[in-house]
Amino acid sequence: MQARGKFSVMTRTNIGIGFAALLILSGCSSSKPAESELETKKPALTKLVVEDVVVGTGAVAQKGDFMVMDYKGTLANGKVFDESKKRNEPFTFTLGNGQVIKGWDEGLVGMKVGGKRKLSIPPSMAYGDKDQGDIPPNSDLYFDVTLIDIVKPEDQDTILQYADAEKPGTGPAIKNGDTVTLKYVGKSLGGRVFDTSESHGNKPFTFVVGKGDINLAIEKAVVGMKLHGKRSIRIPTSFTMTMLGENTPRNQPLKFDLEVVKVGK
Repeated sequence: MQARGKFSVMTRTNIGIGFAALLILSGCSSSKPAESELETKKPALTKLVVEDVVVGTGAVAQKGDFMVMDYKGTLANGKVFDESKKRNEPFTFTLGNGQVIKGWDEGLVGMKVGGKRKLSIPPSMAYGDKDQGDIPPNSDLYFDVTLIDIVKPEDQDTILQYADAEKPGTGPAIKNGDTVTLKYVGKSLGGRVFDTSESHGNKPFTFVVGKGDINLAIEKAVVGMKLHGKRSIRIPTSFTMTMLGENTPRNQPLKFDLEVVKVGK
């Protein structure tokens, strides 16, 4: 799993970071740092420091988990170099697969969903002596992170129903062969809406259950629903590969809110 968009500071490769600031120092080698610099810059880090600000109450993060997170990254002088909220969407990746810097892969293990954590990461667990534009060489990095959701490896091929969003509906339960008219909203696990039935001429989608006219996971989830029923589901990555919409997030689980507006032709 990898981040969408052109840039994420956690990825190992620098992909289009804004502009690089050039700091020109002048004066003799014995000149002292400005007083304000002494006040704001933190001592150099020699190891990863992890601090739980809020201990979550949900699932515990382990290697192989698909992670949904908000974050803000700052330098030792307090300058913010990146944050997920600027892109209006949480960051997603698989923990322990080298998709993010080592300080994240190690520093997020054991965190619980709903938790908030501070990570203080030395250069050896970040970008080392590489210039990353807004991140100078040999920079200590400081992150404030929030764990929004986790998908465990054993659940990554499972269609999950969110019980708290269930509305039963009325009438006979839908079965294979029924003609169903459905309203839907497709979202990333971070909450970004990428498709809705309303975006297609404000017309709900009509299909015959079991004929393969709609994504297989949605087709499976509709079975058992009733007229005016509502259901929210999480579709695993293996079921999203055939979704071809331009705005559809790739290679990750997705969430759909479903509502049956008509049963029958």
